[in-house]
Amino acid sequence: MSHTLGIRQAQKQKTRQALLDAALALLEEQSLSSLGLREVTRAVGVAPTAFYRHFRSTADLGVALVEEALGSLHPMIRTTVSATGDPEERVARAIDLIARHVDGYPAHVRFIARERHGGVQPVREAIREQLARFAQEVEVELAEDPVSRGWGEGDLLMLAHLYVDQMLSTASLFLEVLEGPEEERADRTRHVTQLATRQMRLIGLGRQHWLD
Repeated sequence: MSHTLGIRQAQKQKTRQALLDAALALLEEQSLSSLGLREVTRAVGVAPTAFYRHFRSTADLGVALVEEALGSLHPMIRTTVSATGDPEERVARAIDLIARHVDGYPAHVRFIARERHGGVQPVREAIREQLARFAQEVEVELAEDPVSRGWGEGDLLMLAHLYVDQMLSTASLFLEVLEGPEEERADRTRHVTQLATRQMRLIGLGRQHWLD
């Protein structure tokens, strides 16, 4: 009996993941608010009623996609602002991590970029909650850095939000490079890297003199 239940659970998880994967592929060309569940189930090859065994609605599926896209990134986000290494090494490390993530998961990055201000409220709220968690975790890392000595909690959180917003902006720019002409990618990647480096340096410079 337990073996049978295990097989059923595995099949259920496989179908759920297939629905998520199909939705993510369909969302490359449209917003979540325009996505129909029948489109998703047709792409997977299951009956529309099967959708409700896994998700209450397309909004619920969207929230699951947010978790899939952002939930595993918390260690990476903390790493980008870790006090390890000198400031230039940290900036280079952060930009490299962002670029590699965009290259590996472009559909997830595109989904977050589009739906962050999209028309599905539960998804907007889920993204906002994940980004708030990122900022809180970045704040903890920043507080460990000697440069932050004397900073108040509110100012540290404000700085953390600046870093998180900068990471999202940089990810969007790298995504635009991937979606552009292949023959231009090398030059455009260098341009985005240089721009992001200057922007991160500017935040760091302001941080050093905030208490002046």
